[in-house]
Amino acid sequence: MSQKAHSLIGRIDIDLLCDAFKAVKRNRGAAGVDKISLRMFAANLMDNLHALMRHIKEGSYEPLPLRRVYIPKNREQTEFRPLGIPVVRDRIAQEVLRRLLDPIFRPSFHPASFGFIQGRNAHMAIGHALELHAQGYNAVVDADIKGFFDNLPHGIILEAVRDRVADGKVLTLLERFLRCGVLEDGRLLATTKGTPQGGVISPLLANIVLNQLDWQLDALGYRFVRYADDFVILCPSRPEAEEALTCAKDALARLGLSLSLEKTRITTYGKGYSFLGFILSSRSRRIRPKSLEKFKDNVRAATVRSHNLDLEMIARLNALLRGVGQYFCAQFATNREQLHKLDSWVRMRLRAQKFKRKSTQDNRKLRNRTIQRVYGLVELESLYAASHVSV
Repeated sequence: MSQKAHSLIGRIDIDLLCDAFKAVKRNRGAAGVDKISLRMFAANLMDNLHALMRHIKEGSYEPLPLRRVYIPKNREQTEFRPLGIPVVRDRIAQEVLRRLLDPIFRPSFHPASFGFIQGRNAHMAIGHALELHAQGYNAVVDADIKGFFDNLPHGIILEAVRDRVADGKVLTLLERFLRCGVLEDGRLLATTKGTPQGGVISPLLANIVLNQLDWQLDALGYRFVRYADDFVILCPSRPEAEEALTCAKDALARLGLSLSLEKTRITTYGKGYSFLGFILSSRSRRIRPKSLEKFKDNVRAATVRSHNLDLEMIARLNALLRGVGQYFCAQFATNREQLHKLDSWVRMRLRAQKFKRKSTQDNRKLRNRTIQRVYGLVELESLYAASHVSV
């Protein structure tokens, strides 16, 4: 067993608090239950940070309850994902805690884990999966952990952290964050399990717990790719994939978790499967339908027909297009035709906004080259071409 970390609280100083505030500010976010925004907190920044540091070091810091909000999981708004919004000072304290714990745990994270780890990203995760497919690992366990962030047992989290950390004040603070409660419709609800989606420290805690799953699968000789709670196990044959699925169920059960029977399946690379926003198959790497609809919903919100078509609106739309292009125009992607159609659809939205109607006759009134030269609209297909230029 590696040596435990002691005296982490002693490493907290005002510089660390300032860096934590800057990180929280970059991520923006709404106010919590105290209704204090980032701007309000920053108006008396140094006094607030010194007070925060004093309470943390004394061990007297008490987080406030989370503010519960729900965001739709689908366009029809039939399913919703619960988010817990901490107050600003709690987000800063969580970021401090994250910065203390991350260097302790990061070196032990499995190489096949790519989510929320410095120096790793989703493109690397997909690239690793494609490398394994090229080696013949074409049977796929497409796994989905049932309500991971909502069901993660507090005891499992604290036990995993205690295994590497011996600072009592840090452990107490972490436990208080986990059990701070949720304010929903004016009622304070206890949080007896789970780590809130929206919490600054939640992704790190997810990796700390699921790192145990990673190394158990590794010890059994399985190849896999994990990004936070989204993972696939890649095997040479279906019988081995069935065995891997059983092993994954057992490993998760020891962590107090289970797989979703409805969403977990065994498939093949030939048939294709959804992973990190793409449909990966032996034929293509395309944007998955759910991600396509999310993109279109964002474009619809930016191109409301009752609003004017102007350069300010185009600038907001271009920011959206560049973000989508940066992710979905990756070198491994084979979705040029898909992006070409999306470009055509976006231009249709702009013409409908300008002429307050939807008609193919307007294609001549506002031609593609005019949209590009006068308005400077970003084209997804051009971003794809630029990222696929041979080196």
